[in-house]
Amino acid sequence: MRQVDPQKTPRAQAFALWMQAPMPMVTLFQTMDVTRLVKQCKKRNISFHPVFCWCIGKAAARMKEFSLLPVGNCLMQFDRLAINTIVKTNTGAIASCDIPYHKDLPTFYRRYRRLTRQVASTGAPYEAGKDYMVIGTSALPQFPIEGAVNLYAGCFNNPFLIWGKYETHLFQTTLKLSFQFHHTQMDGEHGAKFFSYLQQELHRISLS
Repeated sequence: MRQVDPQKTPRAQAFALWMQAPMPMVTLFQTMDVTRLVKQCKKRNISFHPVFCWCIGKAAARMKEFSLLPVGNCLMQFDRLAINTIVKTNTGAIASCDIPYHKDLPTFYRRYRRLTRQVASTGAPYEAGKDYMVIGTSALPQFPIEGAVNLYAGCFNNPFLIWGKYETHLFQTTLKLSFQFHHTQMDGEHGAKFFSYLQQELHRISLS
């Protein structure tokens, strides 16, 4: 992580406009086609959630906007991505867990299982470190929610995705997804492009 001069980035105007805004977050909603992913996960008896998180990381890695993030009053640049997930601990509480993204799915999947088990067992959150731009996620897989807008506390500017239960229709399985991000980091067009990239990854996912 390193501080950059906003004027030397494509986000100069956005930095001037939105860094001091009382509510600088933008939220987009999208229904994703997860038919292929669900079928492959069931066929190979592996969990949907970690593979979906990997698809999020892979889509984000295609966009330079995810390398910049407003932190405090500064604009910071990151070279690495991590996906955060919420883990239910063995005591029934919840704790957060950062999984460093890796372009190789088996590697990411092993990291996911190891780190989430560690957090569940110890009850202590796991942070990937200051070198990672962390994409937050929260899943409510038991509930068919339409979408969600996350709180904004002013000290957490990371992009955040929330989803609920996927819905199986006659020939298609869909998942409603919300994506919240700081307007300094990206515009609505970038958020929509991220959804497009994520859908592409979901359509071509291959679990060997």
